[in-house]
Amino acid sequence: MQLDQPLSEKEFDELDQFLLSDRSAEDAMTMDTLHGYLTAVAMGPETIMPAEWLPKVWGEDEKSVPKFKNAKEEERIIELIMRFMNEVLVTFEVAPKEFEPLFCEAEHEGTMLLDGEAWCWGFWEGMELRPGSWDPIWESDLEPLMRPIYLLGADEIEEEELKEVDTPMKGHKLALDIQANLPAIHRFWVPLRKAPVTTLKREEPKVGRNDECPCGSGKKYKKCCGADPVAE
Repeated sequence: MQLDQPLSEKEFDELDQFLLSDRSAEDAMTMDTLHGYLTAVAMGPETIMPAEWLPKVWGEDEKSVPKFKNAKEEERIIELIMRFMNEVLVTFEVAPKEFEPLFCEAEHEGTMLLDGEAWCWGFWEGMELRPGSWDPIWESDLEPLMRPIYLLGADEIEEEELKEVDTPMKGHKLALDIQANLPAIHRFWVPLRKAPVTTLKREEPKVGRNDECPCGSGKKYKKCCGADPVAE
C-alpha cells in the first residue's frame, strides 16, 4: 500500500462513486465534506488516529459500515481515503499556502461561484472530534479567521447571522476568505499540536513474587529485591 501517492483523477472518481453508491449509508461523507473533515483532523490541535476519525466517514451512526463486496474492496477504499488524507498532510507540511479546499462550484446568474458549505460541514465535524481543544484559536486574535468556517459549517448560527450567508455571492466570498485564512490557521496550531496518547509497554515480563529474583541471587523475588522495606 503506497500511501504517499496522491490520488489520480480516476482514483478520485472511484472513491467518489463508492461514497455516493447505495452500498454506503445515505449520510456517508461526500468528497468535498470528506476533504473538509480531513483538513480539520490534519491541522487541528491534536493528532487523531484513523481508528477514531475513520468511522465518521461512513455516517453519523458509528455502526454505519459500507457494504463492501469483499475484504479486498474494503482495503482498497480505505487505502484511497488514507492517501487522500496524506495529500492534505503533505501539502500543509510542504506548501501550506498552496492548499486548496475542495469547494463545489455552481452557476448563479451567469457567474460560477464557489459553494463551501459541504466542505465546512466536514471541517466542523472534524473539530467536533476534539471540541474543547479548539478553544485556544477561538480565544485568540485569529478568531475572525475561523468565523467563515463557523458561518458555513456550524449546525446552527444565530438568527442575526443568517444575513451573512443568505445569498450565493456571500457564500462565495466566505469560501474565498476560508482559502486565504487556512495557512494562518494551520500555522497557529503547529507549535501547539499534541501527539496522540500512547501507552508505554513493559519491555521485560513482570516478575512474580514467587519467581526467582532477576538480580541473580537465587532467592525468590519476594525474599529479595521484592521484599517490603524494613523500617529502621
